Amino acid sequence: MTLNVYLSGEIHTDWRDQIIDGASGLDVVFASPVTDHAASDDCGVAIMGPEADKFWHDRKGAQLNAIRTRRGIEQADIVVVRFGDQYKQWNAAFDAGYAAALGKSLVILHGPDHAHALKEVDAAALAVAQEPAQVVQILRYVLKGELPG
Repeated sequence: MTLNVYLSGEIHTDWRDQIIDGASGLDVVFASPVTDHAASDDCGVAIMGPEADKFWHDRKGAQLNAIRTRRGIEQADIVVVRFGDQYKQWNAAFDAGYAAALGKSLVILHGPDHAHALKEVDAAALAVAQEPAQVVQILRYVLKGELPG
């Protein structure tokens, strides 16, 4: 059984690489949003022309990024959403809600400092992890029924 896993959320650390590397040898296909922050922010105006107003600049980018994000979440068997410490990730919360509304298997990844703020998001998830290695262990268990150790 091949699992399609969409890796959503913060783009400032290497958590995606840790999961992808850790899942080597498992039957998993990963997808994610564009993780180049500048490209993600500026894709709309780079492709469809400049905007004088930052609101419209951001909106063009958000709408283009949504094409990729919606497709990735809709095609996923499992959606992993990472909330990092550096920024408020409203887009990650939106992705988690979208995945939950679609009935996707949702894994939330965040540190203990976010437990209270994300309690509703966590409640919608089938698993809440604190480390990327735990996500790898979840994938291994789902695919092979193997416990860590």
